[in-house]
Amino acid sequence: MSRSETVERARVTVFSSKIEELLRDRRGAKVFRLDADTVGVADPDLIDNLLGSRRAHEFERPTFKPLQGRSIDRAEAADVLHAVSRDVRAALSGPAPDAVDLSGIWPRAGHAYLRDLLFGPDPLRFRVLTDRRLERTPALARAAIRTSAVLPGKRDPDASMSQLAALTVTAAEDHGDRRYAMGLYRRVAAPVCLGVSALVANALWLGSPFGADASNRHIVLESLRLLPPSWNILRVASPEFPALDSRIGPNDDVLLFPLLTHRDPDLWDDPDEFRPERWNDLDADNHSAYFPFGHANERCRGRHMIVPLAEHLLDRIRSEHLAVSPHQTIAKVPLAGLLGVSRVRVSRTRVT
Repeated sequence: MSRSETVERARVTVFSSKIEELLRDRRGAKVFRLDADTVGVADPDLIDNLLGSRRAHEFERPTFKPLQGRSIDRAEAADVLHAVSRDVRAALSGPAPDAVDLSGIWPRAGHAYLRDLLFGPDPLRFRVLTDRRLERTPALARAAIRTSAVLPGKRDPDASMSQLAALTVTAAEDHGDRRYAMGLYRRVAAPVCLGVSALVANALWLGSPFGADASNRHIVLESLRLLPPSWNILRVASPEFPALDSRIGPNDDVLLFPLLTHRDPDLWDDPDEFRPERWNDLDADNHSAYFPFGHANERCRGRHMIVPLAEHLLDRIRSEHLAVSPHQTIAKVPLAGLLGVSRVRVSRTRVT
């Protein structure tokens, strides 16, 4: 057994009680009733049919659901995503920041690095909106947005800022518009930092120190399989659903579980094992039981940012010989919007 396998086997991942119960009682189940008006689904073919039967309603979209009473249409969402995509490409094509210490507590350390890498030039009133603490305290997030919107929103043409900040500032003409713009900035900037740092923290916990022949892409794909950020997907009752499966009633919401599908022993060899090498022979874009970024009909366009940023972080981590501290053997996965381990201690390993 290799050293990395020994370390991995010594680690215990503690899920919140509800997730633990789901994994214990529903593993291998394809369709099951959760309560009087909610049906759980883990069958990949049925999930594909359900998600393909209609587009997500605006309040089912995680990032672009209505904001401050305003709908976010698809054209505006596309403009915002294009702006932050340009920020990501610019950051990854430029020189990597020097003298950045990525050891410490993850995902916090990774979040701070990404915030500075992508949004470092932005005014403080923007960057504060990416603070991790706002995710845990919605009231504090609303207060931060209100405070940030007080200042005039005119853009200084000579000021350096991200494409995302420039877009939102340009669109804000009065206080109400500024509040909306600040909220939209947070809706997009914060999840990029939160999602990528959580993904890399998961990868570190699941498999570091990594074998020399393991590709960063495969490490990312396998981490997304075992701990998919969108571990459940809600679709409210729709007339299309009962026609697809008689176990779904006309008034039933459906809760789809990528977490269960990704760990189904009927669909995966050694489903609980972290094995990046399995992706040597699998196609992540065309695997029917793998959908960490949603359905092909409406797949999250953020994946084109998330995966390269995660690979960038893994490059730095591996080049600096960082791994989970050998003294940490337990990490918790709380019940939260993003599925990920919390408070992972990362330190430099000995180079042999």
